[in-house]
Amino acid sequence: MKQLVSGRRLAGIATAALIALAPAAARAQDFINVLTGGTSGVYYPMGVALSKIYGEKIPGTRPTVQATKASVENLVLLQQGKGEIAFALGDSLDAAWKGNEEAGFKSPLKKLRGITAIYPNYVQIVASKESGIKTLADLKGKRLSVGAPKSGTELNARAILAAAGLSYKDLGKIEYLPFAESVELMKNRQLDATLQSAGLGVASLRDLATAVEIVVVEVPAAVVDKAGPPFVKVSIPANTYTGQTAAVPAAAVLNYLVTHEGMKEETVYQMTKAIYDSLPDLAAAHAAARSIKLENALEGMPLPLHPGAARYFKEKGLKVGS
Repeated sequence: MKQLVSGRRLAGIATAALIALAPAAARAQDFINVLTGGTSGVYYPMGVALSKIYGEKIPGTRPTVQATKASVENLVLLQQGKGEIAFALGDSLDAAWKGNEEAGFKSPLKKLRGITAIYPNYVQIVASKESGIKTLADLKGKRLSVGAPKSGTELNARAILAAAGLSYKDLGKIEYLPFAESVELMKNRQLDATLQSAGLGVASLRDLATAVEIVVVEVPAAVVDKAGPPFVKVSIPANTYTGQTAAVPAAAVLNYLVTHEGMKEETVYQMTKAIYDSLPDLAAAHAAARSIKLENALEGMPLPLHPGAARYFKEKGLKVGS
């Protein structure tokens, strides 16, 4: 009899434990941590908007937003399972998938899976007018901020400068600073120029242009061609920033939203659907989101799509690779 009672008691304890664990497991799967970038960039406000969209449109989810050092850190965190969706630049994403150590990836990050291409990052090189910088060649001997170390922006800086026949050694001083800090140094005349890879109208450069007279430095088509993919030729429209009265040729590289292979297909399907059902909300968060188009969703995707994203795009009639 004692053995029977003891057995029932153990069974009861086991059942209670399972009941206690089940909601915890469900809750863990409900988290959607959105990995973004610095708060003065484009990733962060767009990530905040995305988090709100997910909270409203995907029942049972508890989205959070994490400010980071952007692309490289985001991809490493995803590989470690410390996030569910992340923003990343195309060249960083390609380097992560291949395991480019110089770009900050000691081995290939093979758990990563693509969701969608979003908007282009414009490589925007902005100098103070008093620095005398008008061309890329004028950067020689000058003080330049190239973004956080091994960030997507810094990788862009290396590529564009190299294509223009320049290296960091040619510059007077290099600062590895986030956007807002770079702008503060320029306001204080401690920097001559800043290179920021971001959506058009990024808050940091708008702030700079209202504080000091600026020159948006041209990246000629020949330099973009020499840099090669994933860079494309674009133009920064006139009056994007105060005092910028003419359009300026520039380089751009696509941004992507990425997840990892451990995410459930249905969850990623709902996440992808919510993005395209809510484009006006994303555009309200930042003008860069106006460039997000369903027909461009798979453009240049350098790694496999997550099955959940693939299902959504197939439903929408896009040709998804096997």
